[in-house]
Amino acid sequence: MSYYRVLGLQKEPFTTSPDPSFLYLSAEHRAALYRLRISVKLRRGLGLILGDVGVGKTTLSRRFVQLVKDEPRVTVHMVLNPIFRDERDFLEDLCIRFGIPAERSQGAAYYFNEMENYLFRKGVSEGQTIVLLIDEAQKLNDECLEALRGLLNYETNEFKILQVILFSQNELVPRLLRVRNFWDRISLKHVLPPLDFSEMRQMIAFRLETAGYRSPIRLFSEEAFEVIYRATGGSPRQVTQLCHDCLEYLVMQNQSYVDKALVENLVTRDSRLFSESELKGNGPAYAGTRETAQRFDARRAVV
Repeated sequence: MSYYRVLGLQKEPFTTSPDPSFLYLSAEHRAALYRLRISVKLRRGLGLILGDVGVGKTTLSRRFVQLVKDEPRVTVHMVLNPIFRDERDFLEDLCIRFGIPAERSQGAAYYFNEMENYLFRKGVSEGQTIVLLIDEAQKLNDECLEALRGLLNYETNEFKILQVILFSQNELVPRLLRVRNFWDRISLKHVLPPLDFSEMRQMIAFRLETAGYRSPIRLFSEEAFEVIYRATGGSPRQVTQLCHDCLEYLVMQNQSYVDKALVENLVTRDSRLFSESELKGNGPAYAGTRETAQRFDARRAVV
């Protein structure tokens, strides 16, 4: 039996998969979603959603797609891992995604022409709203950014023909500033911050309720929330990971609720397991990412 069923849950409440149904909409997440929908409806062109690792950008992007995909005359194309060799490779990939019957292995100019014909036919003659959503946009190289700038030139007197939404880590900003005439084309700029303490508590409660928890008995004490917040800084992904560990440990230790001591024990355990020497490559093979190092450095400071 899965641990969550022991606790009266119907499914895993703290999955790290980008399931839109588990997206807790903080004030900033809700504002970003609202602004995105308005931007697309008005066909304003380029939108940029920024945030550090783990603040919920990918899950928000899935929620956005879920909301607009069934709207009449709206077509959404998603690029989840935008690693391309060059401008030509990027444009060819877009033609394939958009269903444009273009020849393969042609030059960039050819694909620009095919994209232009397609966008004007669909976006102007047929009145379609075409959305290109790129997650992890910080992975785009400079040639691809230049190609995007070129695609944004396609417009009528009233609107941009292609709607581009970039979800990215903050490191993309200085690169965008170096691309001539790119930054001032961004009609929507929104930064997603970590959750504050109150929002974190609400997020945990929301996930438990979404997973089917209906008992009046609280699974987390107030002191446990405080330790979780100090250990994670309000990063939704880190909160989710730590809460998963807490519930799993709760069942293993046959405790009735997550208290301060349980969370502190997990933080200490993880700090020891992922010691600095291990994270540098001298320990287990699975302990090697920069993100993991930062996460456990933050937890280590709590205790």
